[in-house]
Amino acid sequence: MVVRIGVEEEFHVIDVESGALTPRADAVLGRLPRHRGDFTQELPQSVVESNSGVHTLLDELYTDLSSARRRLDEAASSQGLAIMAAGAAPIARLGAVPATDDPRYRAMTEEYRRVADEQLICGAQVHVDVPDKDTAVRALCAINPWLPPLLALSASSPYWLGSDTGYASWRTMIWQRWPTSGPAGCFTGAEEYDAAVDELIVTGVISDPGMIYYDVRPSAHLQTLELRICDACPRVETVVLLSALFRALVVDACAPADAPPCDDRHEWLRTATWRAARSGLEGDLIDPATHRPEPAPHVVRSLLRRLRPTLEAYGDWELTQSLTEEALARGSAAHRLRRAAHDNDLLAAVDLFLAETRGENWNRRGRAGARRRTTRTRAEDVPAQARRR
Repeated sequence: MVVRIGVEEEFHVIDVESGALTPRADAVLGRLPRHRGDFTQELPQSVVESNSGVHTLLDELYTDLSSARRRLDEAASSQGLAIMAAGAAPIARLGAVPATDDPRYRAMTEEYRRVADEQLICGAQVHVDVPDKDTAVRALCAINPWLPPLLALSASSPYWLGSDTGYASWRTMIWQRWPTSGPAGCFTGAEEYDAAVDELIVTGVISDPGMIYYDVRPSAHLQTLELRICDACPRVETVVLLSALFRALVVDACAPADAPPCDDRHEWLRTATWRAARSGLEGDLIDPATHRPEPAPHVVRSLLRRLRPTLEAYGDWELTQSLTEEALARGSAAHRLRRAAHDNDLLAAVDLFLAETRGENWNRRGRAGARRRTTRTRAEDVPAQARRR
């Protein structure tokens, strides 16, 4: 079976002059062709979502994601706006962003009130093909322990409403307020999983299967497993890395080999997620093998070694190893954002993320750099292995 990847990326709409989150997603979407569903609305009026095509090769995924970002940037820049891929926009104000005028979103806002009001956050979701729903559901237990390292690689939301939260991914803390967020439980198969979802709907906790917000879940409308734990990532290379790692995790978990039975001891998973959200790549993570704290690079490289045979089988090993080492050397996006804010100010930090979202190197020239609307993604920025594929 050829296992394909698709990605959904959420982006904040930013006012270029102030650097602040602004409820003008409609203005951006109005400049884009929407007949194919490539770009859609989200719950807050400050977020647009991009939906990639379905790909087998990582370089094709990179090209697709980069192209979508260029189109979004062109639509936004013509109106004094910019798009930012980050778990949370550093500069924002509660009450300034209403919900999108959609029956589903209106119902969610009425039911969940403050929880919905504060969803000024963005994630990156990766879809990977699975043979069938039964296989997907049974694979959850094998995948769950390795999701916190993926969160750490994506962590990009240290600031909330203009203040440093002390977390690498404050988006995670906001997201976990939903009643169905967090680690997925253990299920014997699709029938048991669907019964649990139906039970939640009957109780009125959620309105439909699309409101199952587990860190990984069987898609409600596609034959895929969907990764949902990650922050939106400023650098498109990070999204490609996460996609490669998640695909390998899914392929291994769905393999027909005799897997050890799940011990159903998942109480540590939420702790591991909190640890990843707290420190990203700059502190310890919980090692899934020992349930003990280890430096983040050790845990991430352990995951990489674990997945090497599958990555090699897909021709992804060299690229994934290169992107992993680059990510560890650069540090998390949260760390880069804090450093920019410390060396300059929060507006300069916003400029950094806007530049990274466009595929540019930040030039540290302050607000003038933010107004420069160059959107070219350069081929030389893609690792040689990806171009060769």
